[in-house]
Amino acid sequence: MSKDLFSVEDQAQIIEAIKLAEMQTSGEIRVHIEPNCKGEPMDRALEVFAELNMHSTALKNGVLIYLATADKKFAIIGDKGIHEKVHDSFWNEEKELLKEHFSKGEFTLGLTKAIYKVGEKLKLHFLYQSDDTDELSNDISFGGKADA
Repeated sequence: MSKDLFSVEDQAQIIEAIKLAEMQTSGEIRVHIEPNCKGEPMDRALEVFAELNMHSTALKNGVLIYLATADKKFAIIGDKGIHEKVHDSFWNEEKELLKEHFSKGEFTLGLTKAIYKVGEKLKLHFLYQSDDTDELSNDISFGGKADA
């Protein structure tokens, strides 16, 4: 279900947005999509953050955008390094941007816009260095099956 919401072209567009956003920062951005969210989306996003080893970035500057498509829930979180720089106000702005687009069914557009904004904010605080390595996959991760 969650994978079906995003065509192959949509997925490629999201992955390309991640690559472009990361080109000017040492920060890492991931997107995780699953149909259902057991409990609160922020709690589940924290679990996924750990499962994807996003805490392993050298500068603690990983950002996860989490979506539970069937439950229409989402969360966006950043590791300690980026959160200390931007605080809750930035994450709330990103949530509003996602909510605005998701409410119109513009899932890919909402995600790509949020990814670019996260990339811009990461660039302000974590500039790309010539010896920077891509510490985490840019691929979308998918989880779970829709509850029957």
